[in-house]
Amino acid sequence: MATYLKPLPKLNGDSSSFWEGCRQHELRFQQCAACGHVRWPPAFLCPQCHATEVQWIASRGVGQVYTFAVYHTAFHPAFATDLPYVVAVVALDEGPHLLTNVVGCPPDAVYCEMPVEVVWEEVTETITLPRFRPLSTSSRW
Repeated sequence: MATYLKPLPKLNGDSSSFWEGCRQHELRFQQCAACGHVRWPPAFLCPQCHATEVQWIASRGVGQVYTFAVYHTAFHPAFATDLPYVVAVVALDEGPHLLTNVVGCPPDAVYCEMPVEVVWEEVTETITLPRFRPLSTSSRW
């Protein structure tokens, strides 16, 4: 695997299950065992009911673009060859909103409420990043 020069996520006790899921090509989110709220980012306390009991669930990896920006300036030198690229907040069908990239289409084709599905970018032996592409028509249902 080639050396990855872009910034990488910092794994910690709260997020390690999420990143392990990504490495296995599965989006995992915490769900409150008391009220059922599915949350991101992971935390020790439910923001809805303040319970501490949690379970991890797998997402289908399908949602829609909630908002996005097209970057024309590289704010880190390692992103210069990617210009222009899309940074988006994707609202997953299970509820969480995830900051990510939209790939697999021209930046000017991205729009709010665009249906998307997860794809995986294996960047190191331990980190696989979730990206999103336009949803194929057979994937929604």
